[in-house]
Amino acid sequence: MIPQVGPLKRIKLPTVAEAQLPNGLRVVVARRPGIPRFEARLVIPTARRTGADRARQGVLTRTLLSGTSSRSSVELAEQLQAMGGTLDAFGDSDEVGLAGSALAPHLAPFLGLLADVVLRPAFPADEVELNRERYRQELTLARSQPASAAREVLLRRLYGDHPYGWGMPADEAVAKVRPAALRTFHGQRLQPKGSVLVVVGDVRPAAALEQASEVFAGWPDGGKPVHLPVVAWPTPSTTTLIDRPGAVQTNVRIAGGAIGRTDPGYPALAVANLVFGGYFISRLVENIRERRGYTYSPGSGVHQHRFASHFSVQADVGTEVTAAALVEIRYELARMLVEPVEDSELLSAKRYLAGTLSMAIQTQSGLAAYLSLLASQDLPLEYLRDFPARAQALDVEDIRAAAVEHMAPRRLHTVLVGDASAVLGSLEAFEPIEVQGG
Repeated sequence: MIPQVGPLKRIKLPTVAEAQLPNGLRVVVARRPGIPRFEARLVIPTARRTGADRARQGVLTRTLLSGTSSRSSVELAEQLQAMGGTLDAFGDSDEVGLAGSALAPHLAPFLGLLADVVLRPAFPADEVELNRERYRQELTLARSQPASAAREVLLRRLYGDHPYGWGMPADEAVAKVRPAALRTFHGQRLQPKGSVLVVVGDVRPAAALEQASEVFAGWPDGGKPVHLPVVAWPTPSTTTLIDRPGAVQTNVRIAGGAIGRTDPGYPALAVANLVFGGYFISRLVENIRERRGYTYSPGSGVHQHRFASHFSVQADVGTEVTAAALVEIRYELARMLVEPVEDSELLSAKRYLAGTLSMAIQTQSGLAAYLSLLASQDLPLEYLRDFPARAQALDVEDIRAAAVEHMAPRRLHTVLVGDASAVLGSLEAFEPIEVQGG
């Protein structure tokens, strides 16, 4: 006999200490003992404003760890290894960041190394050339993938000329990136104001704040961080089919504007997304995977940027069932608007949401990621407790209202990548299709 699931436990908030340095850098430290390690994340808002920014940021994140004015790339790697540590750089349309970890006794030297990488990167010419060419190869490979083609067109349809709609940088822009351009981009765009450093682990918060303040005090305040304009959501138009002759499957992508975590309506949208397609026992998975066998891994999600968010649906289906799958996806979207979710569906989605959040913040890395996200969006620590509590209070009508606002098929853009000769006839039978070359 399967035991009943017990009541949800109230999330216990970590004890957090924080400070803001005179240059604007915000430092957040959470003690999480248990293993003698710590996780650190530094997030720097950069908000790409031009096409050249995309190329420069892509090369910069791949070259930040290639040496500083006082350490070569080999010395950086050796010193990290001696600390039992790791450090990686990343970037997206909103930010540049570094994430790493090390043994707890090495917090001070790790922070010193991190500050050296951020404040004094050398961008040696040979390393820049190597990483630039590697990045170009990555982009060439990505452009050859149908999923990437679908994403590029969908972002352009969804965001228009807004920077979030730009997608991957052009190859010619990447080819022009030189060390001087990276130094200029670094000096102008990697600023302490608006940046957040999070440390989580077996550390003393007061000592960690002092050590971070000391090593990052020399980061000059370069002014206000860059902000992007408000998105003007375009009205959905004709379904776009990107022709990929000979393709044995069609990549289906559907998306529309949504709300972010700071909006009071976000908990309802998060739960509605789970019920529709956000996890394995969702309506979408049960329909087009379990019942009909059209695809292996359909899903949906709410994708967050700093200045805009969007809801999306994805499924890669067999060419012969493209039209049928599209009909079923839209049927499930429409059903969210008119058919109340069942109590069991709502309860399962609420439990899943609360459970996954609770599990995510149990690890040092998971808690560090959430704390940096909250700090970057000016959300209080209590959000970790209040968000699942607000979700638990939602009723069936709250979910339907969120679906009406964000999941109505007429509000969503549709992009398909597949063999036009095989799927166009069946698609045109029930809607206009714009065909683009592959």
